[in-house]
Amino acid sequence: MAAKTLEDIPGVGPAIADKLREAGYTEIMNIAVAAPKDLAETCEIGEKKAMDIIEGAKLVADVGGFETGDTILQRRSSVTKLTTGSKALDELLGGGLESQAITEFFGEFGSCKTQVCFQLAVNATLPEDKGGLDSDVIMIDTENTFRPERIIQMANYLGLDPDATLKRIHIARAYNSQHQVLLVDKAMELAKDLKVRLLIVDSLTSHFRAEYLGRGALAERQQILNRHMHDLLSFATVNNAVIAVTNQVASKPDAFFGDPTKPIGGNIVGHTATFRIYLRKGKAGKRIARLIDSPNMPEGEAVFMVTEDGIKD
Repeated sequence: MAAKTLEDIPGVGPAIADKLREAGYTEIMNIAVAAPKDLAETCEIGEKKAMDIIEGAKLVADVGGFETGDTILQRRSSVTKLTTGSKALDELLGGGLESQAITEFFGEFGSCKTQVCFQLAVNATLPEDKGGLDSDVIMIDTENTFRPERIIQMANYLGLDPDATLKRIHIARAYNSQHQVLLVDKAMELAKDLKVRLLIVDSLTSHFRAEYLGRGALAERQQILNRHMHDLLSFATVNNAVIAVTNQVASKPDAFFGDPTKPIGGNIVGHTATFRIYLRKGKAGKRIARLIDSPNMPEGEAVFMVTEDGIKD
């Protein structure tokens, strides 16, 4: 049976199909779960028309079909793990970062969130038998923190060709929150031509926090952040990919949280991230990772080091 296209959605002709594709709605399921207001605005069509298209997409995509537990178990058999470079941290996560899931690293400035991301990017290019994903990597950099020199150090330590490793890491600088959201659509396009099994967003919330100030902007901020998180989860599922995001903590009472050790983003990020890890500085250059939330692993802590060579026990 031929794969369904956008033109199979009732009421979608070639002209509207082109508009949908241009707006980044390339999959029927993406349209089926879209908000009518978002679809209407991005595709420049009426909201009533957008609602009709979404209802049609739900029928074509068979949204709401129930699956039995054994079917889900079979699908989860394709889940792979990416090593962090630290055995203690891998064990805390049940063997490494899981594909088809979002892992969030949060902590104060200097808690090594970005260093962990660099290490994951290098490790993802390793063969699967060495804890890697034999994959290209996409990194959305929101704070201009990517440093190729650091990748070279880590690659050299692992005996990898630094130039070849850098060629497999694709970096996009996100200039604002809307650009950041759009880059996940661009990542989805790139993943059609390349094997991309790791997508990193460093950091997830900095633009949202800077642009949507005060309680008045909270609802809109959460709505866009919600869409962004679900786009990331969709990328993880479609590409059997690992998603790693970094997040900041509220340094002072914030519209999201009063607690200064709570990550930014409230329940939207909390409920969508599969694994949440709190990073903090320890003594003598050590870092402590605490697993705060996981669907199947107990809460616990792991101690590791950040050295010139990368993440180590």
